[in-house]
Amino acid sequence: MGTILEARNITKIFPGVRALDNINFSLGEGEIHAICGENGAGKSTLNKVLCGVYPHTDYEGDLLIDGEVSKFKHIADAERKGIAIIHQELSLFNLLSVTENLFVGHEINNGGILDKNAMAKEAYKWIDWLNLEGVLPSMLVGDLGVGKQQLIEIARAIRLTGVRILILDEPTASLTEKETELLHGILMKLRDEGTSIIYVSHKLDDVMELCDKVTVFRDGESVGSADIKDITQDELVGMMVGREISEMYPVMGELPGDEVIFEMKNFNVRERMTHKQVVKDVSLSIRKGEIFGLYGLVGAGRTELISTAYGSDRYIGDGQVFWKGKPLKVKSPVDSLKAGIAYSTEDRKVYGIIPTMSVQKNTTIQFIKSFVNFLSIDKNLEVTRTEEMVDNLGIKTATIETKIVNLSGGNQQKVLLARNLISDIELLILDEPTRGIDVGAKQEIYTIMRELVKSGVTILMISSELPEILGMSDNVGVMHRGRLTCVLDNRAENLTQEMIMEKAAGI
Repeated sequence: MGTILEARNITKIFPGVRALDNINFSLGEGEIHAICGENGAGKSTLNKVLCGVYPHTDYEGDLLIDGEVSKFKHIADAERKGIAIIHQELSLFNLLSVTENLFVGHEINNGGILDKNAMAKEAYKWIDWLNLEGVLPSMLVGDLGVGKQQLIEIARAIRLTGVRILILDEPTASLTEKETELLHGILMKLRDEGTSIIYVSHKLDDVMELCDKVTVFRDGESVGSADIKDITQDELVGMMVGREISEMYPVMGELPGDEVIFEMKNFNVRERMTHKQVVKDVSLSIRKGEIFGLYGLVGAGRTELISTAYGSDRYIGDGQVFWKGKPLKVKSPVDSLKAGIAYSTEDRKVYGIIPTMSVQKNTTIQFIKSFVNFLSIDKNLEVTRTEEMVDNLGIKTATIETKIVNLSGGNQQKVLLARNLISDIELLILDEPTRGIDVGAKQEIYTIMRELVKSGVTILMISSELPEILGMSDNVGVMHRGRLTCVLDNRAENLTQEMIMEKAAGI
């Protein structure tokens, strides 16, 4: 197997940060090569070098394609060499059809008139090649699942660039198990047809199952490469974090008491436009000082239930909510915040961080009124409290004035925690608290959660990761098709992943 791409001594420096430090990396023909590492290790920076986002004048070292030095000035130069990248945030147009997305900017014309029949015919060929059952060329992309959207974006990249090297950044972060299997099948088909693939992922199970080779980055350096068949998952984790992780989850603290701090009775949720019922007659109670884990498969209604009870207006909710034994009237999230309940969203990039603002502004914006002194904001107090939160949560940032978008995913997640904890909070709702972050950052988040519980904070954790549910929860609520099927005592019942999955599947 020959080498199709080689990065030699690549060094990329941002102000105050050496993002890539003398990196060497090679990709073989017809190879799926994983790049793993903690957030901030340099993976995305290298990908941007490889696909021309960063021009050759912005870094040191050489990039070779087929043994020849290539100097990309912009993305189009990389595309002409057959390099395409699929980012975690897809770039499709949700209000356009599958056909229109496949051909946007490169439509088929016949005498200056769009040849819709020819485009639809070719779209059918791509749909068949992708094994997208039930998808029609006329369907709006926005009506398809994330997994199918991702495959359509891959097809568009192949069609437009004649791709030889495909780079995927966290391709399965938001996919169901079935969608992941579909994606893996297409990637293996591409590999067998000669395409070389760089696969960036935190999901090590996927890496071990799919990839031929792996290279690990840590702190901007390449710490080693190995054939997948020659390395175990534990060894891979050790390379990523630079230390042994004997216990991913902190030891559980004291047993929660009997005091119920938050309760829902007969709660229902309907879609705002169609009035379709998505949550049916749910009742649950959370005790002071516990971590209550809420699990369910995609579409079970977990986020819809909790976000609506919290005050989100995306859905219509009805039912009773009690806070410390008294009815809680919630018209908006502001009412919940005033009561001492905070919510950290599952999608930090869309509904969480404000990318144009600094770490400080992202930390204080939710409770900015608490910094007002004589009709003006006390800047000194704002800085002091932000620096305290950065120190307490171990947020890695050059300064508190650094834009949050320049932080790693794990550190962005910690800033969102800081935003909710900078005021006095008694119940913290964490929706997918470790989605898209690496194993080292996950362990840090888990430790923070345990410390919060020790300090008197109660946590409601919504999670799709069964190991996380088992490792962190005192009690586990399981949802299936909009209903709460059971609440299981994780301390007393010796729960297993299989037991929870049976309940989540309605067995």
